[in-house]
Amino acid sequence: MTDRNIRVEPVAGRAVEDQETEIVERKGLGHPDSISDGIAEHVSQALARAYLDRVGKVLHYNTDETQLVAGTSAPAYGGGEVVEPIYLLITGRATKEYAEYENGQVVRHHTIPTETIALRAARDYFAENFPEIDFGTEVIVDVKLGEGSGDLQEVFGEEGKQIPKANDTSFGVGHAPLTETEQIVLNAERELNGSFGERHPAIGQDVKVMGKREGDEIDVTLAVAMVDSYVDSLEAYKENVAAVREFVTDLAGEYTDRDVTVHVNTADDYDHNSVFLTTTGTSAEQGDDGSVGRGNRANGLITPNRSMSMEATSGKNPVNHIGKIYNLLATQIAEAVVAEVDGLREIRIRLLSQIGKPIDDPHVADAALVTEEGVEIADVEAEVEAVVDRELADVSSITQRVIDGELSTF
Repeated sequence: MTDRNIRVEPVAGRAVEDQETEIVERKGLGHPDSISDGIAEHVSQALARAYLDRVGKVLHYNTDETQLVAGTSAPAYGGGEVVEPIYLLITGRATKEYAEYENGQVVRHHTIPTETIALRAARDYFAENFPEIDFGTEVIVDVKLGEGSGDLQEVFGEEGKQIPKANDTSFGVGHAPLTETEQIVLNAERELNGSFGERHPAIGQDVKVMGKREGDEIDVTLAVAMVDSYVDSLEAYKENVAAVREFVTDLAGEYTDRDVTVHVNTADDYDHNSVFLTTTGTSAEQGDDGSVGRGNRANGLITPNRSMSMEATSGKNPVNHIGKIYNLLATQIAEAVVAEVDGLREIRIRLLSQIGKPIDDPHVADAALVTEEGVEIADVEAEVEAVVDRELADVSSITQRVIDGELSTF
């Protein structure tokens, strides 16, 4: 064990599964906030890889201020059209010039086309995830990347340091395991945008899931965009809604024995033919704007029953930006502790940094536990500390996993 400041304590209050009311939300892949998150993170990964290829290390950048301005559309059964395109602004900071020195002299100068890299990454992300959106006509993407702060570049780029220094005094939060309601909400959206969506092309990527549990009764409310070119009538629309309801009801049964009721597109008014019909599969075509960090936390959920960090995770630099690293790391630590230490029902991890200090040595690492009946904190404290210490020592692995796209940030 090291001398890292690791604290283990009981959770204040009851485990979430024991609370009378639980609320869980997930904004799906095509929600305007998630589009902003996805683009910001895809651009971030592209910039990191470009820096590694060109200069051998990741330089200072952040793309976590990306904004989406909604367009307008005229959806219609059988196929409508986008009237005014969606506008996406990729903004933030990036290193565009880099010089290599030997003996105090510049031996090589690099110009990095950051905005071209960002545009290419955005185009590829839309092509992969939004087949109904025509890039360049139905969505317009602009890039405005300023230069990074000199002070923060120095903190970021100190030579000879294996462990980067924190760019900010901030914190990250993670918890495990997921409750039954959390699992239902998370996996319902993933499957609707996964295998189910592949079999049902009428299902758009804009899927929002809200779970509410009161006692042992769970209600799942979904807003699911339908793609008009695959829906030729109101009856066909109703059939797709029914298919979603049946699928999510069956899926929920895989995670809980509680009573589950599923509601789909509750704002629909069939009498007035007012339904969630879209041309592109996202409400971004119809006046719904989006911003990075306004949606899912790093574990893919919005969980008001849990502690959460307000930091945006997507688009932040994966080398030393605490808003990204500590949220992902805290989640990873929580999952590792639950997997390896017996006698735990729930764990919350909070990691706090100090700007300029090594990221593997947080100002405090706090592990709050709910133990099983008959298990005391003292019985598991040493084991928990050991796992937390080990994961902190390996913090830099988060960076490579993020760059490789192995970790989701939303």
